[in-house]
Amino acid sequence: MALKIIDHGSKEYQQMVALRYEILRKPLGLRFTEEELDKEKDDMLMGAFEDDKILGCCLLTRIDGSKIRLRQMAVPNSMQGRGVGRALMIFAENVARDLGYKVLLMHARKTATGFYGKLGYHITGNEFEEVTIPHYVMEKKL
Repeated sequence: MALKIIDHGSKEYQQMVALRYEILRKPLGLRFTEEELDKEKDDMLMGAFEDDKILGCCLLTRIDGSKIRLRQMAVPNSMQGRGVGRALMIFAENVARDLGYKVLLMHARKTATGFYGKLGYHITGNEFEEVTIPHYVMEKKL
């Protein structure tokens, strides 16, 4: 499995958007807008690949000089439990740390809080609704 930074608009980016749609948006009856995707030009886009096929992805969005936000973590159901998500998280944390960020935070789906908890993230607020489902803010000091 190769972990790498993805260029916005590239073939890998198109695979990333398709994966995120299938895993994160389609089950909720939602789509990405062009405006949403255009904003990602300023984000750090990451993917896990095997033979040019995407196995998982996430992206990092700068909040301020010390905090960065993980977003759009997606791993196909068939690949969950095989270490892809964990490898992506470690990769994202290392990239964020190397860039000088002190805290990585996210809006975690309620169903994913156990996964992030095992990686050292903790809930820092009350449950809220985002994209029609329950979420929590979770964070970790890097």
